[in-house]
Amino acid sequence: MRVNLTVKPNLQLRSFYLFFMIVSIQIGVGIMGVPRIIFAETGRDSWLAVIIAFIYILFLLIAMFLILKQYQNADIFGIQVDLFGTWIGKLLGAIYVVYFGLCLFTVLITYIEVVTIFIFPGLNNFLMALLLIALIIYSVMGGIRVVVGVCFLFFILSHWLVLLLAQPIWEMDWSHFQPMFQSSLTELLKGARSTAYTFSGLEFLFLIYPFVINKKSVKLPVYLGALWSALLVLAATVIVTGFFTPEEISAREWSVLGLFKIQSFSFVERFDYIVVTAWMMVTLPNMILCCWAITYGLKRLYYFPQKYSLYVLAAILAVASIFTKEHYLIQFIINFTAQLGFWLVYVYPFLLLILVIVKKRINKRNGGLTHAK
Repeated sequence: MRVNLTVKPNLQLRSFYLFFMIVSIQIGVGIMGVPRIIFAETGRDSWLAVIIAFIYILFLLIAMFLILKQYQNADIFGIQVDLFGTWIGKLLGAIYVVYFGLCLFTVLITYIEVVTIFIFPGLNNFLMALLLIALIIYSVMGGIRVVVGVCFLFFILSHWLVLLLAQPIWEMDWSHFQPMFQSSLTELLKGARSTAYTFSGLEFLFLIYPFVINKKSVKLPVYLGALWSALLVLAATVIVTGFFTPEEISAREWSVLGLFKIQSFSFVERFDYIVVTAWMMVTLPNMILCCWAITYGLKRLYYFPQKYSLYVLAAILAVASIFTKEHYLIQFIINFTAQLGFWLVYVYPFLLLILVIVKKRINKRNGGLTHAK
Protein backbone atom coordinates (compact mmCIF):
# COMPACT_ATOMS: atom_id res chain seq x y z
CA MET A 1 0.00 0.00 0.00
CA ARG A 2 1.42 3.36 -1.06
CA VAL A 3 1.78 5.98 1.65
CA ASN A 4 1.38 9.01 -0.60
CA LEU A 5 -1.56 9.21 -2.97
CA THR A 6 -1.80 10.31 -6.57
CA VAL A 7 -5.27 11.78 -6.99
CA LYS A 8 -6.84 12.06 -10.42
CA PRO A 9 -7.69 15.60 -11.57
CA ASN A 10 -11.41 14.81 -11.72
CA LEU A 11 -11.36 13.93 -8.00
CA GLN A 12 -9.42 16.95 -6.77
CA LEU A 13 -11.09 19.65 -4.68
CA ARG A 14 -10.46 23.27 -3.85
CA SER A 15 -9.64 24.04 -0.23
CA PHE A 16 -12.60 26.45 -0.15
CA TYR A 17 -15.00 23.51 0.19
CA LEU A 18 -13.33 22.22 3.34
CA PHE A 19 -15.25 24.85 5.30
CA PHE A 20 -18.58 23.30 4.34
CA MET A 21 -17.34 19.75 4.85
CA ILE A 22 -16.03 20.44 8.37
CA VAL A 23 -19.26 22.15 9.42
CA SER A 24 -21.39 19.43 7.82
CA ILE A 25 -19.64 16.57 9.61
CA GLN A 26 -19.52 18.36 12.97
CA ILE A 27 -23.06 19.71 13.10
CA GLY A 28 -25.58 16.89 13.04
CA VAL A 29 -27.72 15.37 15.77
CA GLY A 30 -25.30 16.13 18.59
CA ILE A 31 -26.11 19.82 18.75
CA MET A 32 -29.77 19.05 19.48
CA GLY A 33 -29.01 17.76 22.96
CA VAL A 34 -25.49 18.85 23.87
CA PRO A 35 -26.54 21.97 25.86
CA ARG A 36 -28.30 19.73 28.38
CA ILE A 37 -25.25 17.47 28.68
CA ILE A 38 -22.88 20.41 29.22
CA PHE A 39 -25.29 22.02 31.68
CA ALA A 40 -25.31 18.84 33.77
CA GLU A 41 -21.56 19.26 34.30
CA THR A 42 -21.05 23.02 34.52
CA GLY A 43 -24.45 24.60 35.19
CA ARG A 44 -24.78 28.22 34.13
CA ASP A 45 -21.12 28.32 33.06
CA SER A 46 -21.82 25.97 30.15
CA TRP A 47 -20.84 28.60 27.61
CA LEU A 48 -17.35 28.71 29.09
CA ALA A 49 -16.94 24.95 28.63
CA VAL A 50 -17.71 25.33 24.91
CA ILE A 51 -15.00 27.99 24.57
CA ILE A 52 -12.48 25.73 26.33
CA ALA A 53 -13.40 22.89 23.97
CA PHE A 54 -12.86 25.14 20.95
CA ILE A 55 -9.43 26.24 22.19
CA TYR A 56 -8.45 22.59 22.51
CA ILE A 57 -9.74 21.97 18.99
CA LEU A 58 -7.42 24.68 17.66
CA PHE A 59 -4.41 22.93 19.19
CA LEU A 60 -5.69 19.65 17.77
CA LEU A 61 -5.90 21.11 14.27
CA ILE A 62 -2.37 22.48 14.58
CA ALA A 63 -1.14 18.98 15.47
CA MET A 64 -3.01 17.45 12.54
CA PHE A 65 -1.58 19.95 10.07
CA LEU A 66 1.94 19.32 11.40
CA ILE A 67 1.45 15.59 10.80
CA LEU A 68 0.15 16.05 7.26
CA LYS A 69 2.93 18.52 6.47
CA GLN A 70 5.56 15.82 6.98
CA TYR A 71 4.22 13.88 4.00
CA GLN A 72 3.88 14.73 0.36
CA ASN A 73 0.25 13.72 -0.09
CA ALA A 74 -0.75 11.10 2.50
CA ASP A 75 -3.92 10.25 4.39
CA ILE A 76 -4.25 8.71 7.86
CA PHE A 77 -4.21 5.17 6.46
CA GLY A 78 -0.92 5.70 4.65
CA ILE A 79 0.63 7.53 7.60
CA GLN A 80 -0.17 4.69 10.00
CA VAL A 81 1.23 2.07 7.61
CA ASP A 82 4.39 4.16 7.27
CA LEU A 83 4.82 4.44 11.05
CA PHE A 84 3.69 1.03 12.28
CA GLY A 85 4.10 -1.27 9.30
CA THR A 86 1.50 -2.94 7.13
CA TRP A 87 -0.26 -5.18 9.63
CA ILE A 88 -0.52 -2.82 12.60
CA GLY A 89 -1.11 0.16 10.32
CA LYS A 90 -4.03 -1.54 8.59
CA LEU A 91 -5.43 -2.66 11.95
CA LEU A 92 -5.39 0.93 13.21
CA GLY A 93 -6.96 2.00 9.93
CA ALA A 94 -9.73 -0.53 10.47
CA ILE A 95 -10.44 1.10 13.84
CA TYR A 96 -11.01 4.39 12.03
CA VAL A 97 -13.39 2.66 9.61
CA VAL A 98 -15.34 1.12 12.49
CA TYR A 99 -15.50 4.49 14.21
CA PHE A 100 -16.93 6.17 11.12
CA GLY A 101 -19.43 3.34 10.92
CA LEU A 102 -20.54 3.95 14.49
CA CYS A 103 -20.84 7.68 13.83
CA LEU A 104 -22.99 7.01 10.77
CA PHE A 105 -25.20 4.57 12.64
CA THR A 106 -25.69 6.82 15.69
CA VAL A 107 -26.71 9.78 13.53
CA LEU A 108 -29.11 7.57 11.58
CA ILE A 109 -30.89 6.01 14.57
CA THR A 110 -30.94 9.27 16.54
CA TYR A 111 -32.63 11.18 13.74
CA ILE A 112 -35.14 8.36 13.28
CA GLU A 113 -35.88 8.51 17.02
CA VAL A 114 -36.42 12.28 16.85
CA VAL A 115 -38.81 11.91 13.91
CA THR A 116 -40.66 9.16 15.77
CA ILE A 117 -41.11 11.22 18.93
CA PHE A 118 -41.91 14.59 17.38
CA ILE A 119 -43.88 13.67 14.25
CA PHE A 120 -44.78 9.99 13.71
CA PRO A 121 -45.04 7.95 16.93
CA GLY A 122 -45.89 4.80 14.97
CA LEU A 123 -43.11 5.20 12.41
CA ASN A 124 -41.47 2.01 11.18
CA ASN A 125 -37.73 2.33 11.84
CA PHE A 126 -36.82 0.06 8.96
CA LEU A 127 -38.76 2.06 6.35
CA MET A 128 -37.36 5.37 7.57
CA ALA A 129 -33.86 3.92 7.55
CA LEU A 130 -34.35 2.69 3.98
CA LEU A 131 -35.39 6.17 2.87
CA LEU A 132 -32.32 7.81 4.39
CA ILE A 133 -29.98 5.05 3.22
CA ALA A 134 -31.27 5.41 -0.35
CA LEU A 135 -30.35 9.10 -0.30
CA ILE A 136 -26.94 8.28 1.15
CA ILE A 137 -26.22 5.65 -1.52
CA TYR A 138 -27.32 7.98 -4.32
CA SER A 139 -24.94 10.70 -3.11
CA VAL A 140 -21.91 8.50 -2.38
CA MET A 141 -22.24 6.74 -5.74
CA GLY A 142 -21.69 10.09 -7.40
CA GLY A 143 -18.18 10.36 -5.98
CA ILE A 144 -16.41 12.78 -3.71
CA ARG A 145 -17.39 15.85 -5.74
CA VAL A 146 -21.09 15.04 -5.43
CA VAL A 147 -20.59 14.52 -1.69
CA VAL A 148 -18.97 17.94 -1.43
CA GLY A 149 -21.76 19.47 -3.50
CA VAL A 150 -24.38 18.06 -1.13
CA CYS A 151 -22.51 19.55 1.84
CA PHE A 152 -22.36 22.95 0.16
CA LEU A 153 -26.00 22.95 -0.95
CA PHE A 154 -27.48 21.76 2.35
CA PHE A 155 -25.30 24.18 4.31
CA ILE A 156 -26.98 27.03 2.44
CA LEU A 157 -30.48 25.55 2.59
CA SER A 158 -30.44 24.59 6.28
CA HIS A 159 -29.07 27.72 7.92
CA TRP A 160 -32.41 29.50 7.76
CA LEU A 161 -33.19 27.57 10.94
CA VAL A 162 -30.82 29.88 12.81
CA LEU A 163 -33.15 32.82 12.11
CA LEU A 164 -35.92 31.09 14.06
CA LEU A 165 -33.92 31.46 17.25
CA ALA A 166 -34.61 35.21 17.29
CA GLN A 167 -37.75 34.81 19.41
CA PRO A 168 -36.10 32.61 22.09
CA ILE A 169 -33.21 35.09 22.25
CA TRP A 170 -35.69 37.93 22.78
CA GLU A 171 -37.38 36.03 25.61
CA MET A 172 -34.19 34.94 27.39
CA ASP A 173 -33.84 35.56 31.12
CA TRP A 174 -30.31 36.84 31.61
CA SER A 175 -30.51 36.25 35.34
CA HIS A 176 -30.07 32.53 34.55
CA PHE A 177 -26.37 33.29 34.03
CA GLN A 178 -25.92 34.81 37.49
CA PRO A 179 -23.67 34.35 39.36
CA MET A 180 -21.00 33.60 36.78
CA PHE A 181 -17.73 31.66 37.04
CA GLN A 182 -18.93 29.41 39.86
CA SER A 183 -17.83 26.13 38.26
CA SER A 184 -14.48 24.63 39.18
CA LEU A 185 -11.79 23.92 36.61
CA THR A 186 -12.54 20.21 36.88
CA GLU A 187 -16.22 20.80 36.14
CA LEU A 188 -15.37 23.02 33.17
CA LEU A 189 -13.03 20.39 31.75
CA LYS A 190 -15.72 17.74 32.19
CA GLY A 191 -18.15 20.03 30.39
CA ALA A 192 -15.66 20.57 27.57
CA ARG A 193 -15.14 16.82 27.28
CA SER A 194 -18.89 16.27 27.04
CA THR A 195 -18.80 18.11 23.70
CA ALA A 196 -16.54 15.40 22.22
CA TYR A 197 -19.33 13.67 20.32
CA THR A 198 -20.79 16.92 18.98
CA PHE A 199 -17.45 18.33 17.80
CA SER A 200 -16.18 15.05 16.35
CA GLY A 201 -15.49 15.14 12.63
CA LEU A 202 -12.12 16.86 12.52
CA GLU A 203 -10.54 13.46 11.87
CA PHE A 204 -12.12 13.71 8.41
CA LEU A 205 -9.30 16.12 7.55
CA PHE A 206 -6.92 13.13 7.65
CA LEU A 207 -8.89 11.54 4.81
CA ILE A 208 -9.76 14.44 2.54
CA TYR A 209 -6.38 16.22 2.65
CA PRO A 210 -4.83 14.35 -0.33
CA PHE A 211 -7.76 15.40 -2.53
CA VAL A 212 -7.16 19.13 -2.00
CA ILE A 213 -5.40 20.97 -4.84
CA ASN A 214 -4.12 24.16 -3.21
CA LYS A 215 -2.75 22.81 0.06
CA LYS A 216 -1.12 26.10 1.01
CA SER A 217 -4.57 27.58 1.63
CA VAL A 218 -6.05 24.60 3.48
CA LYS A 219 -5.72 25.95 7.01
CA LEU A 220 -8.01 28.97 6.76
CA PRO A 221 -11.22 27.18 5.64
CA VAL A 222 -10.63 24.40 8.18
CA TYR A 223 -10.15 26.85 11.03
CA LEU A 224 -13.17 28.85 9.91
CA GLY A 225 -15.26 25.69 9.68
CA ALA A 226 -14.31 24.67 13.22
CA LEU A 227 -15.02 28.23 14.39
CA TRP A 228 -18.45 28.28 12.76
CA SER A 229 -19.36 24.94 14.33
CA ALA A 230 -18.19 26.19 17.72
CA LEU A 231 -20.22 29.39 17.36
CA LEU A 232 -23.36 27.40 16.55
CA VAL A 233 -22.87 25.16 19.59
CA LEU A 234 -22.04 28.18 21.75
CA ALA A 235 -25.15 30.03 20.57
CA ALA A 236 -27.34 26.98 21.20
CA THR A 237 -25.87 26.54 24.68
CA VAL A 238 -26.31 30.20 25.63
CA ILE A 239 -29.89 30.37 24.35
CA VAL A 240 -30.93 27.14 26.06
CA THR A 241 -29.36 28.28 29.34
CA GLY A 242 -31.02 31.67 29.16
CA PHE A 243 -34.43 30.53 27.95
CA PHE A 244 -35.12 27.42 30.04
CA THR A 245 -34.90 27.00 33.78
CA PRO A 246 -32.39 24.43 35.12
CA GLU A 247 -35.24 21.99 35.77
CA GLU A 248 -36.57 22.38 32.22
CA ILE A 249 -33.10 21.84 30.73
CA SER A 250 -32.62 18.63 32.70
CA ALA A 251 -36.03 17.35 31.59
CA ARG A 252 -35.51 17.97 27.86
CA GLU A 253 -33.54 15.36 25.92
CA TRP A 254 -33.24 17.61 22.86
CA SER A 255 -33.30 21.05 24.40
CA VAL A 256 -32.43 22.87 21.16
CA LEU A 257 -35.49 21.47 19.39
CA GLY A 258 -37.55 22.72 22.33
CA LEU A 259 -36.60 26.27 21.35
CA PHE A 260 -38.48 25.90 18.07
CA LYS A 261 -41.70 24.68 19.70
CA ILE A 262 -42.50 28.18 20.96
CA GLN A 263 -42.72 29.51 17.40
CA SER A 264 -46.27 30.50 16.50
CA PHE A 265 -47.54 31.26 13.02
CA SER A 266 -51.09 31.66 11.81
CA PHE A 267 -50.60 29.24 8.93
CA VAL A 268 -49.05 26.34 10.90
CA GLU A 269 -49.91 25.02 14.36
CA ARG A 270 -46.82 22.90 15.12
CA PHE A 271 -43.80 24.59 13.60
CA ASP A 272 -41.47 22.08 15.24
CA TYR A 273 -42.76 19.53 12.70
CA ILE A 274 -41.22 21.63 9.94
CA VAL A 275 -38.00 22.06 11.90
CA VAL A 276 -37.56 18.33 12.51
CA THR A 277 -38.24 17.65 8.84
CA ALA A 278 -35.81 20.36 7.73
CA TRP A 279 -33.21 18.97 10.13
CA MET A 280 -32.70 16.15 7.65
CA MET A 281 -30.71 18.67 5.61
CA VAL A 282 -28.39 18.98 8.62
CA THR A 283 -27.98 15.27 9.33
CA LEU A 284 -27.88 13.93 5.77
CA PRO A 285 -24.50 15.50 4.77
CA ASN A 286 -23.09 14.18 8.04
CA MET A 287 -24.16 10.64 7.19
CA ILE A 288 -23.01 10.93 3.59
CA LEU A 289 -19.52 12.02 4.63
CA CYS A 290 -19.24 9.17 7.14
CA CYS A 291 -20.43 6.67 4.54
CA TRP A 292 -17.92 7.92 1.99
CA ALA A 293 -15.16 7.71 4.61
CA ILE A 294 -16.05 4.06 5.33
CA THR A 295 -16.06 2.96 1.69
CA TYR A 296 -12.91 4.96 0.96
CA GLY A 297 -11.14 3.42 3.95
CA LEU A 298 -12.06 -0.12 2.92
CA LYS A 299 -10.79 0.57 -0.59
CA ARG A 300 -7.49 1.99 0.68
CA LEU A 301 -6.85 -0.70 3.27
CA TYR A 302 -8.23 -3.86 1.71
CA TYR A 303 -8.89 -2.88 -1.93
CA PHE A 304 -12.65 -3.45 -1.63
CA PRO A 305 -14.52 -1.70 -4.48
CA GLN A 306 -16.44 1.23 -3.02
CA LYS A 307 -19.58 0.23 -4.89
CA TYR A 308 -19.84 -3.21 -3.28
CA SER A 309 -18.81 -2.08 0.19
CA LEU A 310 -21.47 0.62 -0.06
CA TYR A 311 -24.21 -1.94 -0.71
CA VAL A 312 -23.01 -4.19 2.12
CA LEU A 313 -22.89 -1.24 4.49
CA ALA A 314 -26.40 -0.19 3.48
CA ALA A 315 -27.73 -3.67 4.22
CA ILE A 316 -26.03 -3.74 7.63
CA LEU A 317 -27.44 -0.33 8.55
CA ALA A 318 -30.96 -1.26 7.46
CA VAL A 319 -30.98 -4.50 9.44
CA ALA A 320 -29.35 -2.96 12.51
CA SER A 321 -31.93 -0.16 12.60
CA ILE A 322 -34.66 -2.74 13.24
CA PHE A 323 -33.10 -3.76 16.55
CA THR A 324 -32.35 -0.27 17.90
CA LYS A 325 -35.72 1.17 18.80
CA GLU A 326 -35.25 1.50 22.57
CA HIS A 327 -33.86 4.80 23.79
CA TYR A 328 -31.50 3.24 26.32
CA LEU A 329 -29.87 1.14 23.58
CA ILE A 330 -29.47 4.15 21.30
CA GLN A 331 -27.93 6.12 24.16
CA PHE A 332 -25.56 3.26 24.96
CA ILE A 333 -24.28 3.19 21.37
CA ILE A 334 -23.88 6.98 21.36
CA ASN A 335 -21.95 6.92 24.65
CA PHE A 336 -19.67 4.16 23.38
CA THR A 337 -19.03 6.08 20.16
CA ALA A 338 -18.31 9.25 22.13
CA GLN A 339 -15.78 7.43 24.34
CA LEU A 340 -14.04 5.86 21.36
CA GLY A 341 -14.06 9.18 19.53
CA PHE A 342 -12.55 11.02 22.48
CA TRP A 343 -9.39 8.89 22.37
CA LEU A 344 -9.26 8.47 18.61
CA VAL A 345 -10.04 12.06 17.61
CA TYR A 346 -8.82 14.21 20.50
CA VAL A 347 -5.89 12.28 22.03
CA TYR A 348 -4.41 9.96 19.40
CA PRO A 349 -3.30 12.71 16.93
CA PHE A 350 -0.95 14.19 19.55
CA LEU A 351 0.67 10.78 20.08
CA LEU A 352 0.86 10.35 16.32
CA LEU A 353 2.59 13.72 15.96
CA ILE A 354 5.31 12.66 18.41
CA LEU A 355 5.94 9.45 16.47
CA VAL A 356 6.05 11.29 13.14
CA ILE A 357 8.58 13.81 14.44
CA VAL A 358 10.73 11.08 16.02
CA LYS A 359 10.78 9.07 12.79
CA LYS A 360 11.64 12.15 10.77
CA ARG A 361 14.66 12.88 12.98
CA ILE A 362 15.81 9.26 12.86
CA ASN A 363 15.62 9.26 9.07
CA LYS A 364 17.56 12.51 8.87
CA ARG A 365 20.21 11.14 11.20
CA ASN A 366 20.53 8.02 9.07
CA GLY A 367 20.71 10.10 5.93
CA GLY A 368 17.65 8.43 4.43
CA LEU A 369 14.45 9.75 2.97
CA THR A 370 12.16 11.66 5.29
CA HIS A 371 9.27 9.30 4.72
CA ALA A 372 8.26 6.41 2.60
CA LYS A 373 6.81 7.11 -0.80
